[in-house]
Amino acid sequence: MAGFTEATIWNLAFWDGSGVVWPDADTLVGTTMGIVRRQLERLGVPQREEVVTRADLPSLTGAVVMNSWSPGVAVGRMEALELPEALEFVELLHRAYGAEPLELPCG
Repeated sequence: MAGFTEATIWNLAFWDGSGVVWPDADTLVGTTMGIVRRQLERLGVPQREEVVTRADLPSLTGAVVMNSWSPGVAVGRMEALELPEALEFVELLHRAYGAEPLELPCG
């Protein structure tokens, strides 16, 4: 069974209750995704890549899409399955994105 992946203008991420699950699929790492991943690592938030299929959705506690406009917009439904709202996940992603320095420190 094929797993979920990105679309043309957004990346997809899932929350398992304690860490971020990034779809293990052909992905173009967008700028926002790169910032979020880097800052989640700095914050000590567990992250992993794995194939995510429809069968996995009931065990996940949230999903978001991210792009150049937002580091996280909650996904309420995938196919016919409703997903939890995951406000804490969305807030975590926004906090991580906001932690990125606006410019490189002069050295």
